[in-house]
Amino acid sequence: MTNQKLKLDHMLQSLEAIFKGLPEHRQGKNNHYELADAGMGAFSVFFTQSPSFLAHQRDMKLRKGRSNAENLFDLREIPSDNQIRNLLDPISPEHLDRCYQQLFQDLEQAGILEGYHSFGNTLLVAIDGTEYFSSKKIHCEQCSHRTLQNGETLYYHSVLTPVIVQAGNERVLPLEPEFITPQDGAEKQDCEIRAAKRWLEKHAAFYAQQHITILGDDLYSRQPFCQALKDKHCHFILVCKPDSHLYFYETVDFLSVQNVLGRKEVRKWNGRYVEIYTYRYANQLPLGGERNALAVNWCELSIVREDTGELIYKNAFITDFEITAMTVEAIVRDGRARWKVENEHNNVLKTKGYHIEHNFGHGNQYLAALLLSLNLLAFLFHTVADLVNEHYRAVRQALGRRQTFFQDLEALLRYVTFDSWEDVLLFMFHGLELDKK
Repeated sequence: MTNQKLKLDHMLQSLEAIFKGLPEHRQGKNNHYELADAGMGAFSVFFTQSPSFLAHQRDMKLRKGRSNAENLFDLREIPSDNQIRNLLDPISPEHLDRCYQQLFQDLEQAGILEGYHSFGNTLLVAIDGTEYFSSKKIHCEQCSHRTLQNGETLYYHSVLTPVIVQAGNERVLPLEPEFITPQDGAEKQDCEIRAAKRWLEKHAAFYAQQHITILGDDLYSRQPFCQALKDKHCHFILVCKPDSHLYFYETVDFLSVQNVLGRKEVRKWNGRYVEIYTYRYANQLPLGGERNALAVNWCELSIVREDTGELIYKNAFITDFEITAMTVEAIVRDGRARWKVENEHNNVLKTKGYHIEHNFGHGNQYLAALLLSLNLLAFLFHTVADLVNEHYRAVRQALGRRQTFFQDLEALLRYVTFDSWEDVLLFMFHGLELDKK
């Protein structure tokens, strides 16, 4: 039985309540459409992944007297695309943060997050930056920019995307994004590491109550960011490369020569041949050469094909967890789960139906960022439905590709009206005759 708060219809009602509570910014006569209609109208496009969804619903309203925009997304009236963009441009995406946190709490109360606990009984939060808009002509005050080799300027938007991940679990759960934008009073352009620090300031206290471990690439394994994590009571497992940590690896090499590094070797059969997993580790190593250098723990994994000696994988991590022969495999396993923020989140959003690099609307203030956040929320809503709704999960598995699911959904909602999302899913479930399997 699906938890009531995690049903699609209830999640959509919660999102609508946020839009209804937005501060009024309109002046003059531009108040025909409600902000909630603009917000939910934009979200409906991302949730259905149908750019023509609202146009189809206007046609359906004319033909049938009602539409799925009204029934499923509670729109009173259907604004045009331009009206939606104009109404939403002044709205900061931070207004949507409450929706992410409410879903997190609902998942926790339903016991779903227990299945995501990893080493140290913590939740793994992988962070990474990605671009979602670029143009040589279109730009706004929120754009970053860089000069290309031909001298032209490329304007772009980018964002930090924190995601709850777990090794061996293909379902990832996005958290509030932090947008990489020019900051008031700052001479330098914003960057990923500054965005990560802002995210910590805003959200770490909330999520650290449930004990989280931050995963990140080599960019993050520097003392200021590691210290910021410790100050916010967050654990960390971060990639640490030799070419960017010269002093640190002088210490590692010295300990290796002295033969005092911890070492563990494991043989694993991958179905075709044997792989040798070699772990090396040490605790309480200074991260830099300064007197006040932070002490961190270090581990490395090398995977070699036994029959040929070919090196298949090699990487190393720093962490605040104590590393022993009993814990090193689990710590490295979790550290390697960092790639899921790229492969199972950012790349899925770019290539599997969500089209986050498409210019849905740039605007002059927050439009591009707000639309990106709505797209991330759509991905999160679909993921939650896949976790808790057996009909949704069965339909998705039967159809296979995400694009197929969205194509079927687009056609279905264009021709048939439904009273609820549960009715939609039941129609698809029975139509695919999954009840007979």
